[in-house]
Amino acid sequence: MASLPLPPLWIAAVIGLALGAIVGSFLATVLIRWPAGRSALGGRSACDGCDAALGAAELVPVLSWALQRGRCRRCGAAIDIRHPAMEIGAALIGLIAALALSPVAALITALFGWWLLLIAALDAEHQWLPDRLTFPLIVAGLLVAWLGIGPVLEDRLIGAAAGFTVLAAIGLLYRLLRERLGLGGGDPKLLAAIGAWLGWAQLPLVLLGAGLVGLAAIAARWLRGERIAATDRLPLGTLMAVTAWPLWLVVTRLS
Repeated sequence: MASLPLPPLWIAAVIGLALGAIVGSFLATVLIRWPAGRSALGGRSACDGCDAALGAAELVPVLSWALQRGRCRRCGAAIDIRHPAMEIGAALIGLIAALALSPVAALITALFGWWLLLIAALDAEHQWLPDRLTFPLIVAGLLVAWLGIGPVLEDRLIGAAAGFTVLAAIGLLYRLLRERLGLGGGDPKLLAAIGAWLGWAQLPLVLLGAGLVGLAAIAARWLRGERIAATDRLPLGTLMAVTAWPLWLVVTRLS
């Protein structure tokens, strides 16, 4: 049977951008509600200030926020900046994936990116890497191997085992030497999930990239005049997530 023709690049870009913005709107709701113990699925979307239900015109990602100048039309309260930030971030992920890869690979890549975006945001804001996100991400990474996208299954299995083992061992050694926690319990699980997607060979690059991004973040804080202390903690999960997605994009593009 003849394969279906690929859509024009501009159509793929529009679909990726729009779908990403819609997904980002949901991710923002999860980011705001989940840590507060509220359901992201139950009830209608409402203003965070006055709790008034939002109409369809107020739910258009990014555009509604811009037209309302970042404020609720009823009470004037500022719309949480996490809404447009997550929408824009997810839209860019969808756009880049659509432009770089074929439709199936682009969809898988976008899903991985959106998943990591939520993980990165939760860790940056709450130092929290929920098992309900990291464990399914491991399974999803292994399942993607059956589609023939990215590394082979054997490399992913080794990557998942090595990712968890390496960070768990580093965390244990740090605690024995310094008598305090240096890594959160979710970090090894996240690196296992990243290994399940990228395979074992990319894990050193993930850790190197995370370290470089972390140094850049520290340098930016120093340039802004902030005090830097040896006990300051950086969200390693966020740094690994930010590094992992571009690496996956390159690996998938070259495979």
